[in-house]
Amino acid sequence: MHLNHDPAATPAAEIDFDAFLAVDIRVGTIMSAEPFPEARKPAYKLLIDFGPGIGERKSSAQITENYEIEPLVGRQVAAVVNFPPRQIGKFMSQVLTLGFPDENGAVTLFAPDKAVPNGARLF
Repeated sequence: MHLNHDPAATPAAEIDFDAFLAVDIRVGTIMSAEPFPEARKPAYKLLIDFGPGIGERKSSAQITENYEIEPLVGRQVAAVVNFPPRQIGKFMSQVLTLGFPDENGAVTLFAPDKAVPNGARLF
């Protein structure tokens, strides 16, 4: 699947509301972050706590251009939690951490502007 990161691109085709509801986007708190030197593109390995209903999940996130490791711990992020796990090298990424491209195309994390309970679902 190719994602279009061009902000001037035309919108995607219309979908119905049920298709949107099928994508389970939750908020979680980053519990740990570490370098992922084996990744083809620079990335970090994240462990994210999505609360008691989902628990902790791992994610490979290409966020190295805009984020240092230390400040990531304790930060809330949004992620798709119902995609199948994806093998990235020797690491199994269980969720897709969400972000938007900045003016240089580097990922800027998507998160609530105030703290919400881990596991809260986007609607």
